[in-house]
Amino acid sequence: MNNNSKIKVIVHGAMGKMGLIATEAILQDSDLTIAGFVGLKDRGNSVVVNAINDSVPYTTDISYAINNFNPDVVIDLTNAQACMTAAKVCSSNSIPMVTGSSGLNDSDLIELDKLANAGNVGILVAPNFALGAVILTHIANIAANFFDYVEIIESHHEQKVDAPSGTALALAKSISDRKKFIQPPTHKETIKGTRGGDYNTVNIHSLRLPGKLAQHEVVFGSSGQTLSLRHDTLSRECYIPAISISLKKITKIKGLVNGLETILDLK
Repeated sequence: MNNNSKIKVIVHGAMGKMGLIATEAILQDSDLTIAGFVGLKDRGNSVVVNAINDSVPYTTDISYAINNFNPDVVIDLTNAQACMTAAKVCSSNSIPMVTGSSGLNDSDLIELDKLANAGNVGILVAPNFALGAVILTHIANIAANFFDYVEIIESHHEQKVDAPSGTALALAKSISDRKKFIQPPTHKETIKGTRGGDYNTVNIHSLRLPGKLAQHEVVFGSSGQTLSLRHDTLSRECYIPAISISLKKITKIKGLVNGLETILDLK
């Protein structure tokens, strides 16, 4: 495949940890190529990618990037506010987008759906690019049909800015959309918040500790038994396969896709 037939990708949030992983995913995939980088800090008009010993166009302005770097798709790995800004620009230019940004709420998802339809493009929201985490959600949805009690425990590194994680929220939303769970009443909460945060009858507990990368556990309960489903992210390299798949499939989809389950044919 020659370079002109490759899918050209802009990485929004290119200099962050996830941006670097996305760059690695693009470089490893013969169907993809880097169109340009967008970052927070001014680094001049280009940056050198050592892996290919070549410079890549760079800017701090997503609008400038889309208008000048000629992308086929944008991958956004920033935060909720920057993600929504990028989505508006992508929609107005009919450029599909994949986002792994954390902190998106239900209102943001409604707006992303409108933007995808307005631009007649695909927008994929991926709370987690680890394939194991996607399968965890799929299995949890099955288990939810057989249990009336559930809680989620998520652990991340101490520098994670939001709590709970986007993956935990997506898990809670996915299973609680199917049914409402029983929450045993706590008659005396000695320390406020001990029972965690409540999302639509699902309690979520967030841990922030050095030494952790990402861990999500869903614990179901019923009389005489519990079922625990857990996924551990040990290295960000596990995100590479799903990033690659997402960038290629979103160019063929119209509308909002919330989660990787659909493009992996798990739904």
